[in-house]
Amino acid sequence: MNHKEKARELFLQGHNCAQSVFAAFCDVTGLDEETALALSSSFGAGMGRMREVCGACSGMFMVCGMLYGYTDPKDSKLKAEHYALIQKMAEQFKEQHKTVVCRELLAGINSDTSPVPEERTETYYKVRPCLKFVETAADIMDNIIAEKG
Repeated sequence: MNHKEKARELFLQGHNCAQSVFAAFCDVTGLDEETALALSSSFGAGMGRMREVCGACSGMFMVCGMLYGYTDPKDSKLKAEHYALIQKMAEQFKEQHKTVVCRELLAGINSDTSPVPEERTETYYKVRPCLKFVETAADIMDNIIAEKG
């Protein structure tokens, strides 16, 4: 199963968008799935349903950090290179979906900020475009991994 399929499967099981993308890449990050799901759980629905940065993007950025992130706070060159990579990924997402902001991605759809998540019903999956955002994020991350070899 590829990362896009795994992310899709996780989302359809009821995991949030960030969890679905981040945990789909456990085979390359080295994290166990339970840790990945817990670590990314706060970022769903635009960070705790606040509708800020899309959780699928946050999950993608977390994978990128695990694989290519910097750890030395004094290494400005590595920090700048990493931030440039994150911005490149965000631009690729925007090319397909116009924005990385959850509330803008869900414009015209009930997207309240109540902390209570919506029930995952057949109607939810028909109305919500989130599955395609999860798939896009997984594809972008796979392309970055392929580029970096």
